[in-house]
Amino acid sequence: MTAGLESGRPQEETGVEMEEVGTREGRRARSRRQILDAARAVFFRDGFMAANLDEVAEKSGVAKGTVYRYFENKADLYVAVLADDGDKFTERLRESTSGKSRAVDQLLLLGDFYYHHWIDHPEYFQIFWAVDNQEVIGELPSGVVSEISRLWEQNLRILNGLLERAVEEGDLGDCDCWEVANILWTTANALIQSEAARERRELRRIPLETLYHNAIRYILQGLATSRAGVIGEGGA
Repeated sequence: MTAGLESGRPQEETGVEMEEVGTREGRRARSRRQILDAARAVFFRDGFMAANLDEVAEKSGVAKGTVYRYFENKADLYVAVLADDGDKFTERLRESTSGKSRAVDQLLLLGDFYYHHWIDHPEYFQIFWAVDNQEVIGELPSGVVSEISRLWEQNLRILNGLLERAVEEGDLGDCDCWEVANILWTTANALIQSEAARERRELRRIPLETLYHNAIRYILQGLATSRAGVIGEGGA
């Protein structure tokens, strides 16, 4: 009986220790999340270069030293924010195509989601804009650029996959789908970015949303087979 009790005590203590470990991990996870949420607000408002980690610490309710306990430096924190938001965006991008079965219609749905996401959340777009404008804001750390490139690629692969399916289904003719994916991506981003400049808005003379959706349809229509008919006819 004594042996049984003695053998039971370590198990009980182990259970308590495991609970304490779980509690510590939970606190760490909450602290990390608070820091990420605060950093997101500061980075989106001020950009990478101007963002101040003192303010991030204050907004997250932790000491500045705690920020460095979780993230090596400002660039490391910025990459973590990008990865967190970028992966969520990719998940929503995939979900946006669920309303249609034909790949060519899913391409239009994806384009519509992309447009409304960036128009409704312009602060997200500014982060990616920074990569192409380092001569204006200063050179970004290589880790930040690599993370943005990773996010770009995973979204381009979704677009590429839909284009390949549209070719297989007979709605689009043979083409270099990766090249077309990059053309669509670049066109969409350039049009969205044009909204930031008053002069470019005036030159358009038509609403951005109309121009954006027409541009996507024109590109796809140029690749369409006779089977596809008019791309987007009757709406996506």
